[in-house]
Amino acid sequence: MVYYREIALTTRARCEWADITDDVRAIITSSSVKTGTCLVASLHTTGGITINENADPDVERDFFWKLEMLVPRESSYRHREGNSDSHVKTSLLGLSVQVCVNSGRPVMGAWQSIYFCEFDGPRQRRVGVTVAGE
Repeated sequence: MVYYREIALTTRARCEWADITDDVRAIITSSSVKTGTCLVASLHTTGGITINENADPDVERDFFWKLEMLVPRESSYRHREGNSDSHVKTSLLGLSVQVCVNSGRPVMGAWQSIYFCEFDGPRQRRVGVTVAGE
């Protein structure tokens, strides 16, 4: 069985992450898949997906601080929209993550959450979630 749904979200800042774990969990539950995999994918070129720690808010701050150091907003980019750094950050991070599904739930560590990472907000965003298995 393969099941697909989308998550709609609104970001509030140019760079932030949004915890979408509960949304993904709800989609897995509604899929009726008990054992399989779940692919979570950004449908945008300036926003990625990651799994990271959910216990300490400083992790988010450190994450975006280091990315800004590696790929600064102001540089000699040629892309006219002024968001080239967002495209580069998304490509470095990646557009998707995959998690195992067991007993109808995502298999994740105690401190892990799934995040949509905004690099060019605030915006309306969509995330595709595909659950496959039996």
